[in-house]
Parts: sequence; structure tokens; C-alpha cells
Amino acid sequence: MSSLVPPFTFETATQKVRLAEDGWNSRDPERVSLVYTPDSRWRNRAEFITGRAEIAAFLTRKWAKELDYRLIKEIWAFTDHRIAVRFAYEWHDDSGNWFRSYGNENWEFDAAGLMQRRFACINDLPIRESERKYHWPLGRRPDEHPGLTELGL
Repeated sequence: MSSLVPPFTFETATQKVRLAEDGWNSRDPERVSLVYTPDSRWRNRAEFITGRAEIAAFLTRKWAKELDYRLIKEIWAFTDHRIAVRFAYEWHDDSGNWFRSYGNENWEFDAAGLMQRRFACINDLPIRESERKYHWPLGRRPDEHPGLTELGL
């Protein structure tokens, strides 16, 4: 990932978004936390998080609650050191209630390509299991699986 450093081009920003999607789909909090600066600052919904340890703890809680989590991210815009994405993910709770969560993120990167700021706005939509659109095995979304635009999301 060392070549994916600012200033971004459309190609490198798009690659950065896909790598972020792949990382989050691993559901490995420690692995995901390493792409952020040690003092990274987040706002996730109404929660404020600082640093890799808090990021890993947050993700551990998140994926303990959001079961069978599958995520798709899509680039929205970029500048030399910032990327905006839109995303949607599907998950269910421990009672079997399914949701599709929609959101937008604004990312800012340091010179080494680590994310130093992440601001996320997210809304959860209850869905029926029959309304799910993400059916790949847990883990990385296959390259041939449609993205958000192709799915009409």
C-alpha cells in the first residue's frame, strides 16, 4: 500500500477505497487499525474515537453486534490528500433482524498514506432477509460482484 500516498489520482484514490473495503470486510480490528495513524481521529455516528487502540476496540464491539457484515464502498470525490466515499453494508443482529446501513465518509491522509481523520455519517434501514443484495461468502467482495451503482444503491 506504500504507493498509495498523497497526492492521489483517480486511480490511486479508487484503489485506496477498495483496499479500505477489503480491510473492513476482513472484520479484523487489529489489521484494520494499522491503516490509521497512531493518533487518528474519528467521528463515527455520534461516537468520537482517537488512536489505533480505540479504533480496534470500537471495531471489535461493532462486529460483535453487526453479524455477517458485508460492505461495499464507492469513491465519491477526492483531492490530493482527501477522499470522500459512500458506502452501504448489510448485517443482522443476534435476533436475526437484518439491516442495510448507508453512509458517507470523509477521509484525510498523512504523507505516508495513513488515514489521520475519518468522519462518518450512517443510517440503518431495517430490511427483510429476502431484500439482501450482498450474497458473497464472508470476506473480500469478489471482483465480479456488482458495486453500489450497479446494485442501484
